[in-house]
Amino acid sequence: MQVNNTAIPRPEHPRPDFERKHWMNLNGTWRFDFDDTDRGEKEKWHLDHDFEREITVPFCYQSKLSGIGDESHHEVLWYQREFTVPSDFDGKRIFLHFGAVDYFAKVWVDGVYLGSHTGGYLPFKFDITDYVKTDATTTHKVTVRVEDSRSCIQPRGKQNWKDEPFGCWYTPVSGIWQTVWLEAAGMVYAERVRITPNVDERSVFFETYLNSVPEEAKLQITISYQGEKVNQILTDVKERCIRTTINLLETDKVDAIHYWWPSNPCLYDVDITVYSGEAAIDQVSTYFGMRKVHCDNGWVYINNIPFYQKLILDQGYWPDSLLTPPSDEAIILDIEMTKKFGYNGARKHQKIEDPRYYYWADKMGLLVWGELPSSYDFCTEEMENIFDTMKGFIDRDYNHPCIITWVPLNESWGVRNIYADKKQQKFARGLYHLIKALDDSRLVSTNDGWEHVDTDIVSIHDYTAWGHELSPEYSDIDQAVKGAPNKYRNTFAKGFNYTGQPVLCTEYGGIAFEKDSGNGNWGYNGAVKDEEEFLKRFGDITRAFKAMPYMRGYCYTQLTDVFHEVNGLMDMNRKPKVDPGRVAEINK
Repeated sequence: MQVNNTAIPRPEHPRPDFERKHWMNLNGTWRFDFDDTDRGEKEKWHLDHDFEREITVPFCYQSKLSGIGDESHHEVLWYQREFTVPSDFDGKRIFLHFGAVDYFAKVWVDGVYLGSHTGGYLPFKFDITDYVKTDATTTHKVTVRVEDSRSCIQPRGKQNWKDEPFGCWYTPVSGIWQTVWLEAAGMVYAERVRITPNVDERSVFFETYLNSVPEEAKLQITISYQGEKVNQILTDVKERCIRTTINLLETDKVDAIHYWWPSNPCLYDVDITVYSGEAAIDQVSTYFGMRKVHCDNGWVYINNIPFYQKLILDQGYWPDSLLTPPSDEAIILDIEMTKKFGYNGARKHQKIEDPRYYYWADKMGLLVWGELPSSYDFCTEEMENIFDTMKGFIDRDYNHPCIITWVPLNESWGVRNIYADKKQQKFARGLYHLIKALDDSRLVSTNDGWEHVDTDIVSIHDYTAWGHELSPEYSDIDQAVKGAPNKYRNTFAKGFNYTGQPVLCTEYGGIAFEKDSGNGNWGYNGAVKDEEEFLKRFGDITRAFKAMPYMRGYCYTQLTDVFHEVNGLMDMNRKPKVDPGRVAEINK
């Protein structure tokens, strides 16, 4: 079967936070087949197979935009397409990148096995330099086998594991669901860079990792702001990890440092260049924001100023593309609408988002809580999967100033006995300390909602309908953090106590309209008839939380409807159900 790639979906660069000049998008039409009897490897489909279907990458087969739209469960999938390598890749290292493939992938090029990757939300790549030619006359073939089971041991977030969606779990996403691309780097190249701003010292710490340490290599880092150079360093390469602190020179005597704020998201551009002698052999473009976050005296501080967080819960599903944003414009619209409704941040619920979401949140000024997708079957392998995914999440998205909080667990999912189970408590505490070791520049809400162990933030989930119905325990912070003010789960796990952390209500509301309810569709605590009734209830419960003198923020459920969960401020097609301005007025 021949494929035709006349139009490329999601054509933009997938990683604007780590971008090279030479790259080629491999999205578009791929050959595709289900392998329900799992015979493909035995029959060597990676060498020869007559594929019967086509699929549009990067959309999963369950989605309409894939061209298939089959929501039934198929555990083994095969993909294949041809590509030619651009001639300007000649003399460089050539990488084949996958933004995300759910869940276990094996990859071949021209029948040569490259390797495998486990995990549904993180990127991976293969060095294919030795297996391809850089000329327009040579066609190569990439083949991918994907296995995605219904196992609750693997992190799956809101992806349903039964025959039909249920509760607050939805259509699953299997296979390739983020951009696939080729990239050309130098023979010596920057593998990754971690950028840590120091607002107090007016400096930036760089950790740049190279793939090797050649003789006479140098590393140059250039920082600029709005096209003007701020500082530049050139240093000899002695180790694979080059650690460098760069001061931000004063270019403006009035506003010397351009801080990153949600209301004014200033970003510094960075060019990282590897030299061999006098020749530049690799260059990566990235950026950072001068943003500091810390806790003190029961508050969250942004750039040393106490900051009240007004968050919206956002699950990142679209009706025709599921977890894959259908376009860059779709991402921008979600952020624009979040801000129009009067929110300064989003809790990206149970999803490691497309990197371009975080990019646009950086540029447009939106705080983000980065939340890990849950698994649901506590065992050794689940713990290993969660640890690995959390480490990869931090590694990929460390440089985004928009992310201020990591959320490794939600509502004791995957650790259902954490209140009293010492092993589950140790696992959650291990997650907290792992995150703080890898990234002490951000906060951690370890088990968002209840039954906290070690944590930087005390978060409470409460879907009480009206302010006067809230538990009397909320009247006093000591009662709220010692008991179970949501009348469901204790705020702290057994043996753990409040130590002065900021307190936020990070889930509440979830109000549905009568016109959307019924036939399995739902919201929390009954539905409202119209906009006026919605605003009355929304305003009452929101003002009740805002009136609590110790409460440092809140997170409303939710931005959009998600299939049968119809409690969004917008429907799933992003049509507002209420006037954003009137919601924003209550959020002031």
